[in-house]
Amino acid sequence: MAHLVVVGGGIGGLAAAAVLARLGHRITVLERREEFTELGAGIQLAPNAYHALDRIGIGSEVRARSVFVDALRLYDGTTDELINEMPLTGGYRHRFGNPYAVVHRTDLYRPLLAACRALPSVELVTGARVSGYAQDTAAATALLADGTRVRADAVIGADGLRSAVRAQLVGDGEPRVSGHTIYRSVVPMEIVPAELRANAVCLWAGPRWHFVHYPISGGRELNLAATKDDGAVTAVAGVPVERSSVLAEFTELGQVAGRLLALGDDWRRWVLCDRDPVDNWVDGRVALLGDAAHPMLQYAAQGACQALEDAVLLGDLLGPAEGAGTTAGHGVPLRLAAYGALRHERAGRAQLVAREMGRRVYHPAGVAAKERNAALSALTPDALHDTVAWLHGDREFRRAA
Repeated sequence: MAHLVVVGGGIGGLAAAAVLARLGHRITVLERREEFTELGAGIQLAPNAYHALDRIGIGSEVRARSVFVDALRLYDGTTDELINEMPLTGGYRHRFGNPYAVVHRTDLYRPLLAACRALPSVELVTGARVSGYAQDTAAATALLADGTRVRADAVIGADGLRSAVRAQLVGDGEPRVSGHTIYRSVVPMEIVPAELRANAVCLWAGPRWHFVHYPISGGRELNLAATKDDGAVTAVAGVPVERSSVLAEFTELGQVAGRLLALGDDWRRWVLCDRDPVDNWVDGRVALLGDAAHPMLQYAAQGACQALEDAVLLGDLLGPAEGAGTTAGHGVPLRLAAYGALRHERAGRAQLVAREMGRRVYHPAGVAAKERNAALSALTPDALHDTVAWLHGDREFRRAA
């Protein structure tokens, strides 16, 4: 049995803890906040996420909370014209072996947390702000801001976009501010007019802005997210904003999308950030996972999916505790090195694809928007499925293409 410290109690950290504990290892999760909780609203889960969730052992629990959507629809946000849609039933599910769904973040997080709490080999620690790490040939140590030191066979940095573990391991400074501001709100489905409801992820693309909506919480709520390419230079997260201010940012929205945006209330604002891909996720007995390793923009809807993939492959490579002396001791650095080598290209490609989708699909204007409409409207369902196959259909979690 190895003892592993996981820094960060978000989706990626808890997924890693559950995977590794079920393999027989002892896990200590260090969470800087005073409770284990997840902020945010809706997220999308592609089939690769469900492949991972089944491996983690909570696939059925998350499915029970999921809304299985029928399509991804792209509209011209100024004219209400449907450009194209990717069907997500029938041939899509047969090809990729799982559905595409949307959930509230808590509907993914709570099953992960429950799985960890049910495993006696997982210790969940709150109020533990990690500032860095130390290591020698025999162990790695998480260094806490209050002077506490937690020594283990390995340290897994799953501490998010502004990871303290990454700051020491990679040293690449502050995250890259994208210049895109996103406004989020969740409204009860009962206030949505029947003619505006759709069992789909609907994306309305305009010049330097877009608007997305889809049902969550078992269909009881509608998730709204509107993004403006406004050149923002300062990162903010979850700041309340007046409804009138949000509506003023999206006056070009067509009639249908405009009616939906107007339903939003209790809006909050984030400025989106990511980082450039790197190939050095591992330093001896210390490795990065999830947003600490590969933070990405939301445009490929793969942030949580890729963190779940990380957790599963990490478990595969560290192996069961019965696999003995090589997992504890000298085998750990070699296995972590293999994890980083096998994961960084795939996750790095997802980071870059997300950026490119924002530029080429979500926010083009003028001639570029007309070219986008023409190119995407010509694609058949099979062709659309081909474009996402490398992401949605992978079950090994190590292929970049």
